[in-house]
Order: sequence, then structure tokens, then C-alpha cells
Amino acid sequence: MGNGDSRVRGLAARAGGWSARHRWAAVGIWVLFVVLAMGIGSAAGRVDVDESDQLKGETHTAAQLIDDAGIKEPAGETILIQSKDGSLKSTDAEFRSAVGAVVTAVNGTGRVTDVTSPYDTKTISKDGRSALVQFDMRGDSDTAGDRVEPVLNAVAGVQKDHGSLRIEEIGGASMAKQYKDAFGDDFKKAEYSAVPVALGILLIAFGALVAALLPVALALTAIIATMGLMGIVSHVQPMSDTANSVMLLVGLAVGVDYCLFYLRREREEREAGRDAGAALRIAAATSGRAIIVSGVTVCVAMAGMLFTGLAEFEAMGLASLMVVAVAMVGSVTVLPALLSLLGERVEKGRIPFLRRRGRRGNGESRFWTAVLKGVLAKPLVSVLVAAGALLAIAAPAVGMKTENLTLDQEFGNSLPIVGTYNRVNDAFPGGSEPAEVVVKAKDINAPEVKQALADFKAEAVGSGASLGPVDIKLHDAQNVAFVYVPLVGGSDQDKAAKSLEKLRDEVRPATLGKVDGVQAPITGQVAGSHDFNDQLLGSVVPVFAFVVVFAFLLMLLSFRSLTVAITSIVLNLLSVGAAYGILVAVFQHGWGASLVGAEGVGAIVTWLPLFLFVILFGLSMDYHVFVVSRIREARLRGRTTRDAIQHGVVTTAGVVTSAAIIMVAVFAIFGTLSMQSMKQMGVGLAAAVLIDATVIRGVLLPAVMALLGERNWYFPKWLHRLPDLTHDESPEEITSTVAGEGERVRV
Repeated sequence: MGNGDSRVRGLAARAGGWSARHRWAAVGIWVLFVVLAMGIGSAAGRVDVDESDQLKGETHTAAQLIDDAGIKEPAGETILIQSKDGSLKSTDAEFRSAVGAVVTAVNGTGRVTDVTSPYDTKTISKDGRSALVQFDMRGDSDTAGDRVEPVLNAVAGVQKDHGSLRIEEIGGASMAKQYKDAFGDDFKKAEYSAVPVALGILLIAFGALVAALLPVALALTAIIATMGLMGIVSHVQPMSDTANSVMLLVGLAVGVDYCLFYLRREREEREAGRDAGAALRIAAATSGRAIIVSGVTVCVAMAGMLFTGLAEFEAMGLASLMVVAVAMVGSVTVLPALLSLLGERVEKGRIPFLRRRGRRGNGESRFWTAVLKGVLAKPLVSVLVAAGALLAIAAPAVGMKTENLTLDQEFGNSLPIVGTYNRVNDAFPGGSEPAEVVVKAKDINAPEVKQALADFKAEAVGSGASLGPVDIKLHDAQNVAFVYVPLVGGSDQDKAAKSLEKLRDEVRPATLGKVDGVQAPITGQVAGSHDFNDQLLGSVVPVFAFVVVFAFLLMLLSFRSLTVAITSIVLNLLSVGAAYGILVAVFQHGWGASLVGAEGVGAIVTWLPLFLFVILFGLSMDYHVFVVSRIREARLRGRTTRDAIQHGVVTTAGVVTSAAIIMVAVFAIFGTLSMQSMKQMGVGLAAAVLIDATVIRGVLLPAVMALLGERNWYFPKWLHRLPDLTHDESPEEITSTVAGEGERVRV
């Protein structure tokens, strides 16, 4: 079958055409870019987000005061000594003997300092059945978990000699060790298993090893290059391990998706009778252009995280933005070069019994053809049923409650230390995670400052914010004092937050606030969670507005249709709303939580809703742009809007389904991790992508477009002055005529 000259234009088409003509140069430039990015990034090293920059407000001020004073806070540890049956009290000889044995044992390790007896510090519960031995680990607090094992062994030895008492340790170092032992490999396993899972699904989708390897290779090289770029950029915007994990997740998803879109279109054009060159040019001008529109939209969505003012979010947003941009560039440059080099060899490594089933010769999905027949026959009913179902799923989101998860919420009963955490909080409310007041004065030993500290200590208990004991630790040389205040409410975040507010708004102004020149920001786990929530809530509106407005403008310019732009935003918001509803139902209320190996913890982790919105809004645009581009292309070829809808949906259904299955599988891996926050992220992302690729793109989008008819392409005259980015083409009509087809194809 002959081919006419497919003169395609546009950024993606020109990039693809150049790469196909200069394939070795294109591949060489890409490899050089990846190697240089990784090499320079490794040489530059990565600067991570500093704890003092994590938050704004009082938490940030407190961390800055500590840094400026040059004080390195050690990792504090606590040993709970408690009567198992309640028969022994702290005044009994056996209890006293156990306390003495603990103090001697931990001192004997040589790993600790400042060991205090509960009889000196009055850290004895009101009922007299529990007491706390407290001390600090020597050395850097960040690595204390690596040195705490001898201390834990010493405590375990004392426990063996006192069977009637419960003797157990908790603190930053012991928690870090137990966490590392139990879950240290969780993330690595999830990250390592994501690639084989994606490759396996691609093998099924393509039925050929070479074709399946291409998307994975593109995604991995994009990720490697971005890792190097993160090192370079981190000297301006610090990065983090979390940002690295998110980058890997997003990079694998979009890298595979973009390559999948491009490769599927190229194969489809070749099956239609076009030669290799024409197939590549058409794939570049259509799927390549869709990739650029999608990639820019995803980058804009990720950029929304830069408006939070939170260092961790800014790192995640910038890392995600970079990997999407790199994957997008790779898809429209090195991919066509590789396809040109491979030619028919892209079909090498055919897997027996993995022939493409359920697809017609023209690339249309039989299953989705059947579904579309029903949807287009009764579009109004389809819209009402699908939208009604999604709104019902989204309904629980109205009662969403967000908070930073406590240790018991995060890990349940999977860690022994959770039981210790709960017992300490029951006996000493707030004792396991006290508020920390960082007091800075010109002279910390001045009489008025000492009196204010004493008044604060007394008033903290007198006001009901704390049950005590309140501990004060002086650093005379730096004129700094640390005041540790166990908050009433303990692990109950709502009650503890009220105690914190009482300290900040009532106790502090009445005591420390009356001394000129004294700074006294209040930090700690509860304060950090409170400040994080406040800052995150303050950034929700600007982030949502930025992402929605810019996504709307990009869709408007890319499709020259006001209707398409509006429906795109509404459908994406509906998809995100459904994901929120599932999260609240499963993890807040516990409905069906056991089905995903989770449990209802009464709240959604604070950072997740905004993170999910940005990620999902970006990723869902992948599918939307790809499907709508195909519909618009069919419409430009002369098909009626109804025929164009059916053609666009059924011809893209296979690739969208394959891409969605990969994303769902990869995200679901994170849902298998032991941490509740990771389960929430994995389940939320997987559920949203599944809904988006099926209900939204397969039912709601075609039904809405069928109802709108020709109004889908409505573009008011007053908007005609806007730039025309429909295909990034020159004004002249670009056509391709294929002999025997009898159809003019505008590509």
C-alpha cells in the first residue's frame, strides 16, 4: 500500500521527525544527558531539607533558636517501670530495687548521660504504680538509633530479674531502631517491585519483550537523570528522601504512560498499512502532541505544591515536575529515534499465548465498543447513573478529618513499642511527647527570668494544660532553657491541641511574656502537627486555584474549546472527590478497611488530601488529553461528533486500560506497606486512577460529550485572540492522503 507525504508540523512532530532522521545522534544526546545529569548531580551531592526549615511559625522559630545557639539536642529515652497487676507501688522495696537496677544497668553501658531517678524528678504516677527513668543518648541524635541496642539489652536483662514489673523503653532512639528493623526495607521493596510489575503488565499488553522493555527503559532513564538533577537543584531548593520516593512513583507512571501512548499509536498506524516513516510521523504529530499537552499540564499541577510554603511539599513538587518534564522530552525525542532504529524488531521476543485479544483489526476494543454502544444510546441516563454513583462515593469526604497520625494510629499493634507508648500516655498523659518551650533570654539566670520560668511551670499545671511533672533544662552558656510540658490529652490530638493553645494563649503571656527580651516559642510533636495543619490549610485555596486555573487555560488553548476546558476540570474534580470519599470511608470510618489490610484510624494523614489533589489532577490529565485529542482528531477528519466520540474512546481504550493497570498496580504496592499513611496514599491513588480510567473516561466523558454534541467545540469569538495551540501547527492545513483510504487526514 502506498503512502503520500505526511507533512506534519508542530513541536512534537518536528522533534520526532528530526530524531527519526538523526536517530543515532538523538540516542547519543539522550544517553549523554542522562550520564552528565547523574554524574554532575553525584559530584554536587544532595542537600536535604533541614528540620528548622520544615515549617513556619513557632515550630520554625524554636528550631532556629536551637540552631543559632549551637545546641545539639540529644535523643531522649524513657524507661517505664510499672506494676503488672497493680499490687506493687513505687514505695515498695522490690519496686525501688528495680529502679536502682535500671539506673545502674543503663549507666553501665557507657552509651547514656544524665540518667535521672523518678524519686528525684517526681516522675511517679498518681496511683504510685508507674515510674519513669529518663536519660539521654550520647552522640548525634540522628544516629542514636544505631547505638541504642546495648541499652535495650541492659533493660531487657533487668526485666528478666523482675517478673512482677513491666520494664520497657521508649524514646527517639529506640523508636528509630524498632522502626528500621520492622519497616526499613518496606520502601525499597515497594520501589524495587514496581518495575517488574510494570514490565509484566506491558508484556501482556504488547505480547513482545522489546516493545515492553521500551517504556520501562524510558521511565528508568528519566528517573536516573532526574536523580542527578535533584542533586544539582537541591543547592537552591533542598530535597528529601520523601521527594525521591514520590519522584520515582510519578516518573515510573508518566514515563511508562507516555511511551505507551506513542508506541501504541505507531503500531496502530503500521497495522493500518502505512510504512514505518509515515507511521512515526503521524504518531509524533498526534500522540507526541498529546504527550506535550499532558506533560505541561502535569508539570503545572505539580508546581502547585510550590505554593504551600512547606519545604517537604516544595521538594516533592519540584522533583515531580522535573521527572515529568524529562520523561516528556524523552518521549518525543529519543523514543522515535529508537522506534526508527528498531523498525520491525520492536516485535522481537514474542511471548507465546500472549496475542492481543479483544481488539479488532482497526485497533478498537470490543469490550469498550459494547460499553460505548449502551452509553451513546442513552447518554443522559449514563450521565445520571455514573455521576450519581461518583457523588455517592465522594459523599463521605464532606466529613473528612485530617491530623498527623500518632504512633498507635500509624502502626497499630504491629510494633511492640506502640503498647509502651500507650501505657506511658495512660500513666503520664502527654509524657511520651511533651510540648517543648525554647526560652531564649539575654541572661537566662537573671532573677526575673528565673521567676518567670518558675511561674510558667506552676501555671502550666495550675491552668489544667498539664498534669506535670514539668521539667526545666538550662543551657547557661547559650542563655537558653528548655521547658518540657506533658500535655493533658496525651495521644488524643484534639485534646492535646487544646492544651497547647492554652499554653500559648494564656500561660505564656501571663508569665514569660511579661519579661522584656524573652523569646519562648513552643514546639514538640503536638505543636508541629498543629502548625503544619494551620499552614497546610492556609495553602489549600492558592494551590487549588493555581492548579485549576492553569489547567483550565492549558486545555482551552490546546483544544480551542471552552466546553472541553470546563468539562475537563469538572470531570477531574469529580474523580478527585471520589478518591477522597474512598479514603474517608476506608481509613477514617473503617468501612471495608480489612479488605485492604488496613483499619479505621479516625483520620486522614494531614498532608495527603492536598498531595493527592495535585498528583491525581496531573495524572488524570494524561488520559483525558489522550482521549479528547483522539476524539478531536477524528472530528477534524470529517466524522460526526457522535462517531468521533466512539472512535476516540474505543481506539484509546486499550492503551488507557494498560496504562491504568500499571499505575494501579504500582500504587497498590504502596498500599501493602505497614504504615497507615503509606496505605492511605497507595489506596487513594490506586482507587482514583481506576475510577478515572473506567467510569470517567469510559462512561461519563463520552456520555457528556454525546449530550453536548456540536457544543463540545464551542469557542466564543471574543476568545479568538488567544494563542492557537490546537496542534502547534502553521495556519495552513496539513494533510496526509493514504492511497486506497479515500480520506483526508489532518494530523
